[in-house]
Amino acid sequence: MAQEKLRKEETLAMRNRLIGQSCRLFYSEDPVKIVRARGQYLFDENGKRYLDCISNVQHVGHCHPAITKAAAAQMDVLNTNSRFLHDNIVLYADRLAATLPQKLCVFYFVNSGSEANDLALRLARQYTQHEDVVVLDHAYHGHLMSLIDISPYKFRKLAGQKEWVHVAPLPDTYRGIYREDHPDPGQAYADTVKDLIEDVHKKGRKISAFFAESLPSVGGQIILPQEYFPKVAEYVRSAGGVFVADEVQTGFGRVGHHFWAFQLQGDDFCPDIVTMGKPMGNGHPLACVATTAEIAGAFTANGVEYFNTFGGTPVSCAIGLAVLDVIVEEDLRGNAVRVGAHLKDLLTKLKARHEIIGDVRGVGLFLGIELVTDREKKTPATEAAAHVVKRLKEEDQICVSTDGPWENVLKFKPPMCFGMENAELVVQCIDRILTGYVVIRLKLCPFKLKYQCKRFGHSHFRQIVPVTSLMRPHRLEVNTTSHNISLPPGKCNLPEDDTLKFHSL
Repeated sequence: MAQEKLRKEETLAMRNRLIGQSCRLFYSEDPVKIVRARGQYLFDENGKRYLDCISNVQHVGHCHPAITKAAAAQMDVLNTNSRFLHDNIVLYADRLAATLPQKLCVFYFVNSGSEANDLALRLARQYTQHEDVVVLDHAYHGHLMSLIDISPYKFRKLAGQKEWVHVAPLPDTYRGIYREDHPDPGQAYADTVKDLIEDVHKKGRKISAFFAESLPSVGGQIILPQEYFPKVAEYVRSAGGVFVADEVQTGFGRVGHHFWAFQLQGDDFCPDIVTMGKPMGNGHPLACVATTAEIAGAFTANGVEYFNTFGGTPVSCAIGLAVLDVIVEEDLRGNAVRVGAHLKDLLTKLKARHEIIGDVRGVGLFLGIELVTDREKKTPATEAAAHVVKRLKEEDQICVSTDGPWENVLKFKPPMCFGMENAELVVQCIDRILTGYVVIRLKLCPFKLKYQCKRFGHSHFRQIVPVTSLMRPHRLEVNTTSHNISLPPGKCNLPEDDTLKFHSL
C-alpha cells in the first residue's frame, strides 16, 4: 500500500492530536515539514532546500548511499539479536577498539545515548560499590529517570537534586568562576571537584563516578580548559570512583584532529568508561559503552546477565562499520579540521564587527557563538539569538538552533560533509541579520529622554526633546542614520530603564 501523503496542515493537526505535546518541534510557531534529505541538505514538501547546521546525528550526511546500501544488504540476509554468534558485532567492536586507548577494550552495544549512560552508571556502581555521582552544572546525560537525576539541566525543572548527586561548576572560561585571564583555569576548576569530593566524604558518603560530556553541549558548546580532565580523574580515582566520558554528542571525529573529544585533554588521558551514541549509526539507533576489563569483570561477577534485544544486531553493526568506512574514505575528520577552522575564523572576524557577539568558541565542527547585550557584563542576548535562528530559517533556509543555560548560544554541529561554501553562506547571512539588529535603550531623565543605540558594534548617545510620558506599546519610529526618534502622542508610564528592540529598520 502506497504511503498516504498529507498536506502540511493535516500533518501538524494530527501530530498535535496524537503525539505528546512535550515532544516539541523545531520552529514550533511555523514548523518545517521535511520529506527527504541528502548530505547536509533537507528538503520540504515543496522541494525547498534547507542547509542543516543542526543534525549531528546524521554524522556522515543524510541518507548516505554507502550506509543505506550496507543496511539494506544486511537486512536482506539476517537481523537477529546478539545472542546468536555473528561476525558483525566482533568486527565492529574491534574497529572501535582501534580508535580508543588500549585499556578500553570491552564493549556493550545498546540503542541510544541514554541507554549507554544508564549502563555506565550501573557499571560504575557495581565496580566501586559506591553510590554518589559528581556531575557538571548544566549537564545533560539522557532522558531516563536515572539520567535525569544526574542532569542539572533537567532535574532543576523537576523534582530537584538527589542527595547522592553533587554538582561541580561548569569549567566555562568565558563566563564561569575562572575565566580566560586565570593563569591555570584547568587546575582551578579541577580543585572545585576535589573540594566537592572532600565535602561528600565529610557527610559519610562515597563517590562512584564523575560524569562529564567531553565537550559540554547543552551547557553552551563549552571547550574545557587543558589539564582539567586528568586532574579530575586523579582526584576521583583517589576517592575510589571512576571517570565516565560522555561522547554521545562529540565522538567519531567531530573535533577533527582527534577521533574522541576527550583526547583533546592530552594523549596520556584515558577515561575508565566511555559512552557513545548519536553519530554511530548515522540516524540508525546505535550506541555503545566501552570500558576496561576490570570494570567489565566486576559487572559480570554480579551474576546477572546483561541482555539488550536490539543492541548490536547484525544490521546495526553493519551500519556502524559503514559509518567508520565513510569517515576514513571521505576524510571527514580532515574536513572537520579545514571547514571548522574556516568557519571559526569567519565568525571571529564577525565578532569584531558586531558587539552583540560576546564569544566564538569551538573545535572542528563543534562551534558556538554566544550573543550578549553587554560584553562587559556578559548579559545573555536570548531574544536576539532566537531572532537570528528565526530569520535564518525564514529568509535563508538555514537551520540553526540555540543552546546554553540562557539559550543565547548559536550552536553548529552539522553533518560532517558540511563544506566551505556552506560555512561562508552561514556567516554572510548572520552578518546581514546582525547588521539590521538594533537595540535602543531608553532612560528617563528629568524632562528629557536619553537613549543609547547599539548597532554595528558602536554606541551612540543622544538627548531628545523634553517629554513627560510615552505611549507604550505603540511603535516608536527610529531613524538609525540620524538617530532621531519620533514619539507618538499620548500618555502612559515608562519604567526608568527600558529596552526596546527594532529589527531590520
